[in-house]
Amino acid sequence: MNPVLIEVLRGCDVESLHAGALAIVDSTGAVHTALGDIERPIFPRSAVKLLQALPLVASGAAQAYQLSDAELALACASHSGEPEHVATAASVLAKLGLTSDALECGTQWPTREPVLRGMLVRGELATPLHNNCSGKHSGFVCVACLMARNAGAEPAEFARGYVAAGHPVMREVSAALSATTGVDVEGAPRGIDGCSIPTFALPLRALALAFARCGTGDGLSDGHARAARRLRQAVAAAPFMVGGSDRFDTVVMQAFGERLFCKIGAEGVYCAALPELGLGVALKIDDGAVRAAEAAFAAVVQALFKTQSELLRGYSHLVLRNWRGREVGALRPAAALVTAFATR
Repeated sequence: MNPVLIEVLRGCDVESLHAGALAIVDSTGAVHTALGDIERPIFPRSAVKLLQALPLVASGAAQAYQLSDAELALACASHSGEPEHVATAASVLAKLGLTSDALECGTQWPTREPVLRGMLVRGELATPLHNNCSGKHSGFVCVACLMARNAGAEPAEFARGYVAAGHPVMREVSAALSATTGVDVEGAPRGIDGCSIPTFALPLRALALAFARCGTGDGLSDGHARAARRLRQAVAAAPFMVGGSDRFDTVVMQAFGERLFCKIGAEGVYCAALPELGLGVALKIDDGAVRAAEAAFAAVVQALFKTQSELLRGYSHLVLRNWRGREVGALRPAAALVTAFATR
């Protein structure tokens, strides 16, 4: 059974407990910190978008279509569907001579409430560009278009069905996941992600290794190492694109710049690369609670960087307020998470 990582207080008493597992690994695979079962395969979902975007740069597609920092950062994003996100995804497709019809991620309303309300007031409809994965999918279409150009095929036709596991684009994405994690994903448990691409269940230890490698370049091919570095640089230059207004990933990466790349995944997953420390982090909250995952990850970053950052403490010790603004409770790291770093 995995240990409790986060406690939720109501007043001064514990109301809820969030158990989970944490792996912190260096680029050689040596385990720095392990809590819970780090060998049990979990679906990382959107936490691995950096890995899924590696072929966009390694293939030469990003250079061929002159993608900007913002466009590359959006390829690693689970964005809120704000106007800047939508416009950036549309810009990528325009460079390909395509429209949102080329995206196979599905239509999703913006997750940022003021943006959603504004659209409803104006009578606007959501499109695939508003989907939180539209940047990643625009990147997939870029890769498909370059493949089509090299093969003398019609780009839109070649790109059609790119979400299928057997499509050449998805084969490149799967190969990147295998190369970075050291796990043959073709033999891993497989599902379909919310945006319709394949998602593979992988151990936290392997996911942490992949992010350590992406932070250092060690253990990667030259192409993947260069791609990881370029994507991290792009995200550091345009962190708003990865999340959006008031989003944890954006706020933290605005503060840390190239010192940290982090990405949340659905159902309480977090993955991160810490280049200057040579470490990768992967954690999973068993019950899928996002705020618990953010709190746990914030506590991990505080410990690893040995910082008393008020920004991070605002997440790791999140104050809970009711609708009148009264403080009613808080989140805090549980004993297992605190003691894991106490002697370091």
